[in-house]
Amino acid sequence: MNFQQLKIIRESARCNYNLTEVANTLFTSQSGVSRHIRELEEELGIEIFVRRGKRLLGMTEPGKELLVVAERILNDANNLRRLANVFTNNETGQLAIATTHTQARYSLPGVIKAFRQLYPQVRLVLNQGNPDEIVAMLRSGEADIGIASEQLMNDESVAAFPYYRWHHAIVVPEGHPLVSEPAITLERLNELPLITYRQGITGRSRLDKAFAAAGLTPDIALSAQDSDVIKTYVELGLGVGVLADMSWDPVRDKGLVRINAEHLFEANTVWLGLKRGQLQRNYAWKFIQLCNSDLSLSAIKDKVFSDGEESVIDYQI
Repeated sequence: MNFQQLKIIRESARCNYNLTEVANTLFTSQSGVSRHIRELEEELGIEIFVRRGKRLLGMTEPGKELLVVAERILNDANNLRRLANVFTNNETGQLAIATTHTQARYSLPGVIKAFRQLYPQVRLVLNQGNPDEIVAMLRSGEADIGIASEQLMNDESVAAFPYYRWHHAIVVPEGHPLVSEPAITLERLNELPLITYRQGITGRSRLDKAFAAAGLTPDIALSAQDSDVIKTYVELGLGVGVLADMSWDPVRDKGLVRINAEHLFEANTVWLGLKRGQLQRNYAWKFIQLCNSDLSLSAIKDKVFSDGEESVIDYQI
């Protein structure tokens, strides 16, 4: 048994048992992946995967147990490699943050500026992606900290902490009829072409849920991944923007008017995520606290190194 075999077991589950994708992820060949699986099954005397011909369909019960052990062994091995760095050179190194465009553009600049003042020799890497990609980067170790509005709370491998709450806002060009209307309703918005976030990011599910509850089907004329694109097409008069309230800037967004929409859509929470059970350098813990000063170091570490069965802590945000 070796680490490569355990990595193949782990990646097989992550890649939905597509061996070609597993091979690409681990920079090896599909035949090599198949050979490692066969050799491990022969060594352990068990069938790890459910098969149909040469195709893997899922894991057997022994395979599921093996996956749990493999995850733990690989995580412990990773912690051993990180151990020396945790206790040495605490003022230098690299901190990789995976986040969405909206957070990188609007909520994080102040935090990063404060962090750089505290740790000028630490290199910061910002990887932008959607929530699923952010979770994947945390799992693989490509990112130390993940920041997103959705998904982080729903993944068992991630310890999630609240960053802040936000609401959607309506954005229209100056002179738009909505500006003079006293109370915007979902029914009124339903009459207009909307420009908002694409499915799965930046609270889009809150919009869909609100319209569905009202029995309405909005006209989503255009959906995009980031707020700047939404505002660009609102400026062109292609529709009414519905976006994160903190992404509207009265100085930079001259020509656009922000209309409160807190009464229309539920509030959203941005979450900070760390991989469970993974050691971090001191500056990683500090970055989390810079984002939310109500989080104590002991509370952060307790959750990261717990078994994942604890209840959600109601932090103030």
